[in-house]
Amino acid sequence: MNLKEIKEIIKLMNENDLGEIEVEREGSKLKVKRSSSGSDETVYHPMPQRSIEPVSALQSSSAPAASTPSVIDAHLKQITSPMIGTFYRAPSPEAPPFVEVGQIVEVGQVVCIVEAMKLMNEIKSEVRGKVTQSLVNNAEPVEFGQPLFAVEPV
Repeated sequence: MNLKEIKEIIKLMNENDLGEIEVEREGSKLKVKRSSSGSDETVYHPMPQRSIEPVSALQSSSAPAASTPSVIDAHLKQITSPMIGTFYRAPSPEAPPFVEVGQIVEVGQVVCIVEAMKLMNEIKSEVRGKVTQSLVNNAEPVEFGQPLFAVEPV
């Protein structure tokens, strides 16, 4: 399976509000399961006889951004990615970012875009507060549930 096929399967899961989906094709097996905590776990078996441990969406992200702290303060809220895709801070390369560190965001305010399968998905804040950290660099890939911003509620 290629990345595009995997993204389509995950999109299908999200659109139909499925708790778990498993696809087996050409000797490969993909299983995406939403845990009771709301985070997603993805298991991909490229070879049937090889065992691969489940990987949490938060742990499976590529190298963390330079500004990513090892631990985010417990009082801070996170704005997380609802899908796999590419993170963009602004609507276009020449436009200013949707939000900056230090800015107050409102519930429902667009904070970034995650591109998935050539579709630009606006990500909106679910919390009102001050953006204390941007946890992903522009144009980096993001995973399900990966923190994008840390917000101090006000």
